Amino acid sequence: MAVLAIATRNAHKVDEIWAILSPLLPHVHREEVASALDLDAPSPVEDGVTFEANALIKARALAASTGLPALADDSGIAVEVLGGSPGVFSALWAGAHGDDDANLRLLLAQLADVPDQHRGAAFVCAAALVLPDGREYVEVGRMEGRIVREAHGDGGFGYDPIFVATGQEVSNAQLSAQAKNEISHRGAAFRAMAPHVAAVLAEPGR
Repeated sequence: MAVLAIATRNAHKVDEIWAILSPLLPHVHREEVASALDLDAPSPVEDGVTFEANALIKARALAASTGLPALADDSGIAVEVLGGSPGVFSALWAGAHGDDDANLRLLLAQLADVPDQHRGAAFVCAAALVLPDGREYVEVGRMEGRIVREAHGDGGFGYDPIFVATGQEVSNAQLSAQAKNEISHRGAAFRAMAPHVAAVLAEPGR
């Protein structure tokens, strides 16, 4: 029986979030964590203009439809010379939602004439926990780095092949999943969220 819902229909994303949370939640078992797809929950319209707003929209909808504590996140890449864009529009920067290759190629083209010293960027993730009783928690994680001039690696997803995190010599797409989780924006956000989740699931009656 599920005790925690995660607002995604992507099984790989559930696994990634669980890999981050599980060492910090030793009394929770993987089978007690369900996705929005597992729970046949509706998908809300994500019309927020910040990562925090969109994460809360998803978590609120899932908590309301399932009656479970609900986790959600929203993330993207913020490029300094573009004033923080693509930001919340990262997944549809080229016009079609989730076309990673088109988004990546468009961003590289937009930065083609930008000198290396001005190609700073950050991946940002807002994680939200919403309870059916209305309590809400939000944590934000960042991974600072820079946009390189061509794609490297075939791991990860989205803009990972053109992003090199501060302190790294290779792109996110060349890192192992574990190495990426240790430094990623999503890892930081969900590690900060873990104590809230643990406290909620330890309450009497859960």
